Amino acid sequence: MSARVAVSKLHGARNDFVVVDTRTAPLDDPVTFARIVCDRHAGIGADGVLLVGASKRADLAMRVINADGSEAEMCGNGVRCVARYADERGDGGTLRVETLAGIIHTDVVARGAEYRIRVGMGVPRVLAREVGLHDAVVVDTGNPHLVLFRATLDDVDLRMLGERLQTHALFPHGVNVHTAVVEDERTLRVRHFERGVGLTMACGTGAVASAAAAIARGAARSPVAVHVPGGELTVAWDGEGEAYMTGPAVHVFDTSIDLADVTAP
Repeated sequence: MSARVAVSKLHGARNDFVVVDTRTAPLDDPVTFARIVCDRHAGIGADGVLLVGASKRADLAMRVINADGSEAEMCGNGVRCVARYADERGDGGTLRVETLAGIIHTDVVARGAEYRIRVGMGVPRVLAREVGLHDAVVVDTGNPHLVLFRATLDDVDLRMLGERLQTHALFPHGVNVHTAVVEDERTLRVRHFERGVGLTMACGTGAVASAAAAIARGAARSPVAVHVPGGELTVAWDGEGEAYMTGPAVHVFDTSIDLADVTAP
């Protein structure tokens, strides 16, 4: 008899994910699972798979498998989705989530019509790195980011540039690339190219990286409203300590998948 696994579809500012609770439904091959399930023509369709697991160091663990099967250190929109998933299943509204980038703290700040979650995103590191691009800022938020400040969001072909930078010597494990426009000291507009996925409607760590880069340059003040294609995220950072991101987590549906179909060639 074929095994079926329960999955949930959630999104944070339309950065969408398939969530699997491996505490009750372990996956032998999460890479193949992600590649097939994230396919928008033959699968459920998503930017990635979030694996919820047990942790000895925190309340639970989260692994992020991108649509191409690669694994990311952290995902800001994804951890909000995991926080909502866990809260609605009785794990509580305040959680410590173990990721490859460290322990992430999440707090549910609103339920009901709009589910909003505040996430402690760690300390952003704005790095002095020369990449040969004008107004480019490299930021480490637990995973690597390159923020390009431009007059308009369409000043560069973001897809082409993002693909090209995946093989840049400075980024041996690839890089997330963002174009950012400073509208005023409290407002940014940002587009995202995420390694392992491509263009996305939102990138939580990328929103934090973009806001941190603008604050470090003196072009913005905390808190910053970061407008992304899929909605709005709020980033607060004092320029030295931990950054905090607040944004929505939307539950789309629950279903189950036959693993025989997922693992088929």
